Amino acid sequence: MTPTRRKRLLLILMIALGVAVAVAIFLTAFKENIMFFKSPTEVAAKDYPINRNFRLGGMVKEGSMQRIPNSLKVQFVITDFAEDVKVEFEGILPDLFREGQGVVTIGKMTTQELFTAEDVLAKHDENYMPPEVNDALKKAQNQSPNYNNGSN
Repeated sequence: MTPTRRKRLLLILMIALGVAVAVAIFLTAFKENIMFFKSPTEVAAKDYPINRNFRLGGMVKEGSMQRIPNSLKVQFVITDFAEDVKVEFEGILPDLFREGQGVVTIGKMTTQELFTAEDVLAKHDENYMPPEVNDALKKAQNQSPNYNNGSN
């Protein structure tokens, strides 16, 4: 092998190694920042990431909202009409947040029964439902024989 070919081969190998390192760094960062969406049925089945944030969505159950006195802490229940998950949030809720409306929360399970939310996102008009919430509600409707379409 001539010295010129050896230099070219070494250059190609170095470029390939650099691209491989860049792809590995990208995939590692992407994996760490991915955020899963889970429904209350999946959470009840213990199908959620442990000690990691994820999105939990569904409908705010009627009559479940409780404000903790002398604080900004609020507790409410998110349901997909098959299962319920108790949520705790400390902060100011969105203006459109209310019982019986669709919501997506971001946070993690702090105990087996309590989801601690860092952020609460409410739907923005009468006709919009986040696609993940809509899919979770439809899935719960198909799987639950006692699904009552949200009317309690």
